[in-house]
Order: sequence, then structure tokens, then C-alpha cells
Amino acid sequence: MTFNVTYKPFGERAILIEWPPKIDEMILKDIIRFKTAIIKNNIESIVELKSAYNSLLIVYDTICRNFENEVNLLKNIYKSPNLKHVILSKLWKIPVCYDADFGIDLDTISAENKLSKTEIIQRHSQAVYTVYFIGFLPGFLYLGGLDDSLHVPRKSTPRLKIEKGAVAIGGHQTGVYPIESPGGWNIIGNSPIMFFNPKSNPPCFAKAGDKISFYPISINEYNDIKMLSTAEVYQLESEVIDD
Repeated sequence: MTFNVTYKPFGERAILIEWPPKIDEMILKDIIRFKTAIIKNNIESIVELKSAYNSLLIVYDTICRNFENEVNLLKNIYKSPNLKHVILSKLWKIPVCYDADFGIDLDTISAENKLSKTEIIQRHSQAVYTVYFIGFLPGFLYLGGLDDSLHVPRKSTPRLKIEKGAVAIGGHQTGVYPIESPGGWNIIGNSPIMFFNPKSNPPCFAKAGDKISFYPISINEYNDIKMLSTAEVYQLESEVIDD
């Protein structure tokens, strides 16, 4: 399946390619396939590729003096049969402690959405989420697939300090804060693992197109995994999935 994508200049050294403005797995797969095909074509002038929900930014090492030529090359790649290759992704299984000390907004969500805290935890941990892209903070995964019943608005006044590993809900999305930072999402738990490690290659274990599932753990399990993760010896569970 191909989409009616648009190409536009983005500054002097970049081209922005845009898909229909919605969060959709078919669009994500198309972006990943296009990005992979561009990489395989080894275009020396391209220095960076950045994807988001419905866009792909292509950054060049010099000023794009002939925009039309560059776009025609990209269009030919997009139409190429090689774009139809299989995407190999991983399902990552992420431990989360939903204890009250971590889930500081569970009571608020429970009252607003008329669900018990047990139901919130069950629905959050039973879903399989899709990684659309990484942004905002290094290792922050933008995830799609949150149960409709768990949607809750971002806070009108963001907190100045959110703990590293905080698992949160903001609007129709869920995610994990990889480092301590300000934030306006609703906190429901904490994960003891490292989502970003500059010493690792790659620094973030997940990529766009991967899947994420959360599973509940006790506070004792949390402390044990936290110790192993801090020592950089914890092995995160995952499995390869074909798409």
C-alpha cells in the first residue's frame, strides 16, 4: 500500500516528507520501509533521517540546490518494488511497579475515568503498544495502542520534576520518562530498567516499529531489577516478530 505523500523544503539542507496527518500503523510501516529503502540506496549526501508519526525528515550535508532532482530521486525510491520488504521488529517486555508510592496519579485517573486502580493497571499492562518514534527526551518512546478507557488529559500545570522511569499517560498516549525531567503526564507507575544508555550501541534498545508490553511487578522485584539495571547486567526480555 502506498500513500499520497508530499515533499517540501525544510530549511536549506533538508526535505520534509509528509503522510496523511493521523496516527496509523499502516503509515508507520510505510515510513519505516521508505526510510530503510533510502538507507539501502547509499545516497552519500544524506547525513540524517528522522521519522515521526506521519513524517520523514531527510537532512543533507550541503544546501539542496536542485530540490526537484532530489525529490524525483526520492519518488523513484518510494515507487520501487524493493520498498515491499519485510520489517523485522521486536516485542520488548517491560517490568513496571504500579505501587501507590510510584502511581501518584492513579487515584485521579480512577475518579475521572470511573475505573478502579486494579482495572487501570490490568488494562494498561494487558495491551501491546507500538513504538512510533523516539523523541522529546533521549529514549522517550512515543507509544500507540492505549486502551480508550484510560485516556486522560495532560495536567494543566506540569510538574517540575518527574522521576526517572515514571510510567505515565498523557491524552491518548502512554510512555516512560527515561530520565528525571519536568512533565505534564499522569504518573501510574515506575519501571526500573534503563531506557537510554549512551554507552550502549544503540543507546536506546527499541526503535520505531517495535512493540512494547508492560507487566506488573512487586516492589521487591522492582528493587532487584533496579540493582541489576544500575549495574548494567539486567537482560531485558524480548522476542523477534515478523511484519
